[in-house]
Amino acid sequence: MNLQALLAAMKPVRRHGEYVYVLWPHGRPLAPGIEAAVREAEGLTVVLPRATADTLELPYDFVASWITLEVHSELEAVGLTAAVGKALTDARISCNVLAGFHHDHLLVPVADAPRALEVLTELSAASRHQPRPELVLRNETAADRDKILALTAEAFAVSPVTGLPVKGEPFEVEVLRQLFGCAEYLPEFSVVAELAGEIVGHVISTRGWVGDYGLLGLGPIGVTPRLQRHGIGSALMKDTIDRANAAGEGGIALLGSTEYYPRFGFVPAASLGVQPPEESWGDHFQLLPLALWPGGVHGTFRYAGPLAG
Repeated sequence: MNLQALLAAMKPVRRHGEYVYVLWPHGRPLAPGIEAAVREAEGLTVVLPRATADTLELPYDFVASWITLEVHSELEAVGLTAAVGKALTDARISCNVLAGFHHDHLLVPVADAPRALEVLTELSAASRHQPRPELVLRNETAADRDKILALTAEAFAVSPVTGLPVKGEPFEVEVLRQLFGCAEYLPEFSVVAELAGEIVGHVISTRGWVGDYGLLGLGPIGVTPRLQRHGIGSALMKDTIDRANAAGEGGIALLGSTEYYPRFGFVPAASLGVQPPEESWGDHFQLLPLALWPGGVHGTFRYAGPLAG
């Protein structure tokens, strides 16, 4: 999904033959050879080889070459179509874009096809030689707070529990606002991820306890939506674990996905004798024992003040 990686790996390939757009006759059964179709209120548009359209005696105006961008792009990938479209526009080449499940496809005027291939090849080559911006992880400062809260609102605009849009301000924003001001706040464990000067991720861990034994309670962790699944959350998690080990912490507790967090070493906390604050959390309440985990810690975990209720 990373735009620069997509552009760098992109290989434009021209299909054999010429293709046309046709408004399919209403009520006529579809014929073999149709490559793409779009249904609109006004009718059904199909793309098919020019020779097929001629055989079926179907009228058309636009005759195109078909170029496939041979790079696997997720449907959620942001910017690939815009970057390709801009490059062709700058070269004064018009194009129509078809997005398939695996690839993007361009239909360009036949006469412009050789130049379009050159432009796209040059765009890919330029991306391979362009240095990628470095992800910087650093301590959060008071001046970052408004940006972090705004990022958190975006990150949790869709509930991770229900998968539905959240009405009003997400719960996590107020929790984070209170964590910044609570007695259990640990400045060295409030970390932002910065990319080209923009804060794109944040994680916070605050003091929690099992009996009198202190642990870290991690969360919330958020990444700006357009950059999720780009490794930023993983970088924040690994940095937190490194910081915790360096500081001599015994373990980190969190409430989260049983599919995502075990990759960092988290296990159901109950398997280590630590019970969740709410029994219904079950295995979603997880614990990462660190290098100095003493063993023999038993009891119910208590979060920092704003999360204790």
